[in-house]
Amino acid sequence: MKKIMLVCLIALTGFFNAVNAQEKKIWSAETANQWYAKQPWLVGANFLPSTAINQLEMWQAESFDPVTIDRELGWAAGIGMNVMRVYLHDIAWQTDPAGFKKRMNEFLTIASKHKIKILFTIFDDCWNPDAYPGKQPAPKPGIHNSGWVRSPNIAVHDNPLRWGVLEAYVKDILSTFKDDKRILMWDLYNEPGNRGYGLGSLELLRKSFEWAWFVRPSQPLSAGAWNNDKTFNDYVLENSDVITFHNYHDAEKLEKEILEKQKLGKPMICTEYMARTRNSTFQSCLPVFKKYKVGAINWGLVAGKSNTIYQWGKPIPDGSEPELWFHDVFRKDGTSYKKEETDFIRQLTTKK
Repeated sequence: MKKIMLVCLIALTGFFNAVNAQEKKIWSAETANQWYAKQPWLVGANFLPSTAINQLEMWQAESFDPVTIDRELGWAAGIGMNVMRVYLHDIAWQTDPAGFKKRMNEFLTIASKHKIKILFTIFDDCWNPDAYPGKQPAPKPGIHNSGWVRSPNIAVHDNPLRWGVLEAYVKDILSTFKDDKRILMWDLYNEPGNRGYGLGSLELLRKSFEWAWFVRPSQPLSAGAWNNDKTFNDYVLENSDVITFHNYHDAEKLEKEILEKQKLGKPMICTEYMARTRNSTFQSCLPVFKKYKVGAINWGLVAGKSNTIYQWGKPIPDGSEPELWFHDVFRKDGTSYKKEETDFIRQLTTKK
């Protein structure tokens, strides 16, 4: 009986959310472009402190590391970066909602000190399926993102009867920070359908927008186009206030995608790029982004426990440094991996 009542309650909640979502509350192209005109050219990185292996280690009370965060965001600001994309995790919120939001606020204060705005990412279908609270695993030598975890974990993702906690999470976070000017925007769902989920993630993607529309924060909402799946891309491009996308290709293919997405008439931010072994580099791609005033957020800032200096699917089992780093900009001591890269970034971000 309780199970039947729960199913009915979820169905009723879904109905009212759907009715609310019919308004869609999506920014018009005019509103989006007015907002974007007030922004500087956005250049930054996907940020995880070098002392964290994943989002949980970043945000849990026992491993939250404001000293490292402050130091590393300072290095980013030093080369002209003004935005960071940062992943949240529902388990960190479930374990300690008040503490989690307090740490988010502390992080935003640190970022603001460095004149860096934050793009928070809420859900993510990438890498390890079984996220859990508490002490996180040590990195596996030479393996890219060996400890990164999906949000929600697979057990919750695959069971809509457990999505009530996800709805509460999204609405609480967005309601708390909906007018916070330190936040640039919200990326509701990273790479939906990745890791074999396929269309199994489509309904959660839809729900993430409906829950966000219920709050309708003052900052723009988006989810990124990341592969060639028409179903997902049609949905996110139609429903995002600002267009976001991933591109790990060379400059020619990047420009082609930008020109195609320009037809949508809304501002664009590339929330993932820069993979040196795939010819996606700062020197080749940043001038393209600047030419079209498209925001440019590369993957990785400081080499650390994430192991993102290593390529996808090409581990180095002894953990030795690869001949060419895949991602990341700085070593843990703050020196540049390639000084010519950081000099180039600084030149483009400071030159009008």
